[in-house]
Amino acid sequence: MGKVSGVFLLAGLCLGAILAMVLIPPSRPGPVAVAEAAPSATTPTVEEPEDPAVSPTPSSSAAPDPPPKSVDSQALADLVPGGQLSVVVYDRTAKKNTVSLKPERAYTSASLVKLLIALEALQAGTPPSTVQRMLSVSDDDIASRLWTALGGPLIVTRWANKIGLAGTRPPEDPGRWGDTRITAADVVKIYRYLLDQAGAGARTTIMRALSGATESGSDGVRQYFGIPDAVGSLPWSIKQGWACCRGSRILHSSGAVGEDDRYLVVVLSSQPSSTTYASAGRRVTDVVKALLPAIDGV
Repeated sequence: MGKVSGVFLLAGLCLGAILAMVLIPPSRPGPVAVAEAAPSATTPTVEEPEDPAVSPTPSSSAAPDPPPKSVDSQALADLVPGGQLSVVVYDRTAKKNTVSLKPERAYTSASLVKLLIALEALQAGTPPSTVQRMLSVSDDDIASRLWTALGGPLIVTRWANKIGLAGTRPPEDPGRWGDTRITAADVVKIYRYLLDQAGAGARTTIMRALSGATESGSDGVRQYFGIPDAVGSLPWSIKQGWACCRGSRILHSSGAVGEDDRYLVVVLSSQPSSTTYASAGRRVTDVVKALLPAIDGV
């Protein structure tokens, strides 16, 4: 009985092993399945280094403004054949000249001296509407009345001393205010004083007149040559000057250009008296167009 029982016992063990192999499924490698899942909070992640070639570029808002493009000064002079030309572009944000061509050369002011007459008149209590008309339509009769009433050449002397206009001189003939001598450098100083130092009332009155300058002056001469014809949709405020013909034809274009009056642009020209007004005006316009690369946003 003992041998038989041993046989049965051995057979039973073998049969149990066979049944276990059939009934119990093979185990699956759990770690492989987990490796394809999202990493757990305790599993460190390793980031691939960025490829410098495809790294994101810095935001344009953080980048500095690009420097203004250069302007060829000799090319500017060539735009006024047979004449004289002085140019200054002053950037009020950068606080420096971006273009400068013979800024100290002296010219007959023509109507640009009306800027000084306006400052003196407002200080003396002249109605703003009178000053605005003198500037916006370049009214010579108003300028003559104010010149005589307020001291004539002393107007130029007082404001030249106050603002520091080294190259500005009263006219030799006290009655001819348009013969005041000016330079491009000094005209820029006048605008800088007006925009940065003058009282709010004077600044508002004068700049409103300059931004509302009419296409034709009170004498019928078209005064949109230069800055207005050249700068397109950019905002502008201008004071122009023209005179003829004591040896030359004078055409000046001056003013503020751009948002917040950022750029002060002064173009003074003395051209042969044989040049027609229309031709001389187109030359001044061409000069301002050549300055556009130095003006932001153009």
